[in-house]
Amino acid sequence: MDRDWMRQRLDEFDQLTGEYWSVRLGKGDTSELRKRLFESEPTVLKILRRLDPLFSEAEVLTDDEWAGLAIHSNQIQRAIGVLTDMDEWAVRLAPDAPSLTADQFHPWVWDAARTFWESKHYRASVHAAATSINAHLQDKLGRRDLSDAKLIQEALSDKDPEPGKPRLRIPGDQKDTGVQTRQRGALQLGQGAYSALRNPAAHETRDLTEQEALEQLATFSVLARLIHACNVVT
Repeated sequence: MDRDWMRQRLDEFDQLTGEYWSVRLGKGDTSELRKRLFESEPTVLKILRRLDPLFSEAEVLTDDEWAGLAIHSNQIQRAIGVLTDMDEWAVRLAPDAPSLTADQFHPWVWDAARTFWESKHYRASVHAAATSINAHLQDKLGRRDLSDAKLIQEALSDKDPEPGKPRLRIPGDQKDTGVQTRQRGALQLGQGAYSALRNPAAHETRDLTEQEALEQLATFSVLARLIHACNVVT
């Protein structure tokens, strides 16, 4: 909605109503003002009905000039009040929403990202978090020959471990379908996070917004918790 335009048209109509009453009470000729009021009526009605269903039955002018103008003068003031406070309503009356606390992310993520975050280098903070997870995963598996998405693929593969290729396993009965599903999900999450988030953070120059970076750090925090909880099988 173009609120500035709506407010302008309501203000103009309110002023016109005031002029009408001034001339009317002074026993002057109201024919020109009355004509302008009727011309403004359709737009003002559209605005009122767009603002609030309570105005849907509003009538600007009737055959009884006094009743019509008196009623609608009040409605115009209410509508201006709606426009004035509408933005504040959106903030003050919005349902409480959960918020992410960055320092509660997994330590592999937040400890690495914090310095960049505090200096508002959001893309770099995501890259640092991804690099940190990679380093911890290499340490957990004792591997330095692979990194990032390829390391994730090898680590969470459902293949049996091989010499020099230990695997990560989600805790639980490996024959349980729920555990198997989580294992596949962890693999897919890890590959997706490195391909869709880490790679752009490493190679692109456009910085992220604070909200984008926070969401991406949250994704890596989920991945870090999964990897941290996994058992190493050799």
